[in-house]
Amino acid sequence: MLSVYRNMFRIPDLRRKIFFTLFIFLIYRIGTAIPSPGVDLDQVELLTEASEQGGVIGLINLFSGGALQQLSVFSLGVLPYITASIIMQLLTVVIPRLQKLQEEGESGRQVITQWTRYSTVVLAVLQSTGISWLMANGRITNGIPIILDYTAGTAILIVTTLTAGTAFVMWLGELITQRGVGNGMSLLIFISIVSALPAQFTNAWSTSDPRAEFAILMAVFLFMVIAIIYVEQGQRRIPIQFAKRVRGRRVMGGQATYIPLKVNNAGVIPIIFATAVLYFPTLLVTVVPAGESGFWDNVRVWVDNFAGAGQNVGHNGGSVSVSMQLLYIAVLFLLIVFFTYFYTAIQFDPVKQAETIQRQGGFVPGIRPGAPTARHLEYILSRITLPGSLFLGTVAILPAIVSLVFDVTFAFGGISILIVVGVALETMKQIESQLMMRNYEGFLA
Repeated sequence: MLSVYRNMFRIPDLRRKIFFTLFIFLIYRIGTAIPSPGVDLDQVELLTEASEQGGVIGLINLFSGGALQQLSVFSLGVLPYITASIIMQLLTVVIPRLQKLQEEGESGRQVITQWTRYSTVVLAVLQSTGISWLMANGRITNGIPIILDYTAGTAILIVTTLTAGTAFVMWLGELITQRGVGNGMSLLIFISIVSALPAQFTNAWSTSDPRAEFAILMAVFLFMVIAIIYVEQGQRRIPIQFAKRVRGRRVMGGQATYIPLKVNNAGVIPIIFATAVLYFPTLLVTVVPAGESGFWDNVRVWVDNFAGAGQNVGHNGGSVSVSMQLLYIAVLFLLIVFFTYFYTAIQFDPVKQAETIQRQGGFVPGIRPGAPTARHLEYILSRITLPGSLFLGTVAILPAIVSLVFDVTFAFGGISILIVVGVALETMKQIESQLMMRNYEGFLA
C-alpha cells in the first residue's frame, strides 16, 4: 500500500493534479470559516456549546463541514448542487426532451449540466432565504438566534452571500473534476466530513466514562468501516456474449464481457431522501402559526417530539422518550429501504439495457434476447437490491441503536462514515487507473 503513495508522486502530471486538489481543499476550508454578514459570533458560540443539529439541517451542516452552524459563506456547501442533480435525474426519466438530450452524448450532457447549474442557484436562493429566517428566529438553533438584527437589507445581503458562496463551491468542485483527482463534489463533501472527525474523536474520548464506552465506539466504528468496504466492493457480474459476425475476410465479435451490478447501486442518495422526507413535517409546523389548543396544537407537539427524536438519534440523553426515538429509527429504516429500490429503478432500466445488448449483437448465455433478458436483469436487480437496501438502513441506524443499547453517546454518523469510505475507495481506483495507464509494473502485485 505504501507503494501506491510513492508512485503517485513520481508522475509529474499526477503530482500536479494532487497538489491542485489539495489547494482547492485549502480554499474551501478557509471559506467555511468566514461568517456571513449580520451573524452574531457570541450567539454562534452559545449555539456551539448547546447541542448538535439533526434532520436536513444536520445534513447540510455535515456536508458543509460545520459551516452552517455559524452561517459562514459556504454554509450550504454542495447540497443545493446535489439536490439539483437528483431532480434532473428524476426529470430525465419522465421528460422526453431530457431523455433525448442524454442520448445525444457529450453535447446533450453539457446542456443538462448547464440546467443543473441554474437549478443549483435557484435552490440556493430558496434554501438560504428559509435557513436565514429560521436561524434569525431561533427555530432550528435551539431557540438561540444567531442573527439579531434581521431586517430586509440584512436578509438580502445574507441570501446573496450564501448563494454566491454556493456558486463558488460548485465552481471549485468542477475545477477538481477537470484538473484534479477524483470527483470534485464528492471530494468536497469528503474533506468537510474528515475535518470534523478529530473533534468528534476528542469529544468521544472526553465524554466516555468509563473508558470501556470509548472502546465500544471504536469497535463499532471499525466494524462499520470494514462492512462498508466489503459491501461497496461487492457486485454481481452478469456475463454478456457477443455473436461472431463475418464481414468479408474479417471475423468480428465473439468477445465475452459482463455487466457489473453493485450491491449498493444507489450510494447515499436514499439516506438523503429519507432524511429530507422526515424533516419536511417539521418545516411545515414552523411555518404554521401556533394555536392555543385543539387538533393542530396536538399535531404540532407530536411533530416537535418526533423531530426532537431525530435530533437526539445517536446522542444519549435528552428529553425525548426512548419509544419516540425507536419510532424515528424504524421509520427512517423503512424509508431508506423504499428509496433504495426507487432510486435503483431510476438509475438502471432493465428494458433499455436489454435493448442495448440486443442492438449490439450480444446476449446473456442461456437467456433469449429481448424481453426475456429484461426480465432476467430485473430479477437479478431486485435480488441484489434487497441486501443493499438493508445494508444502507443498518448503517444509518446503527449509531442510534448502539447509543440506546449501551447507553453511550455515538459521535459518528453512519452516513458520514459511508461517504468517507466510499469516496476514498473511488478516488484510489481513479489513481490506480492512471498509474496502470503509465505501465507501473508490480503496482497491483
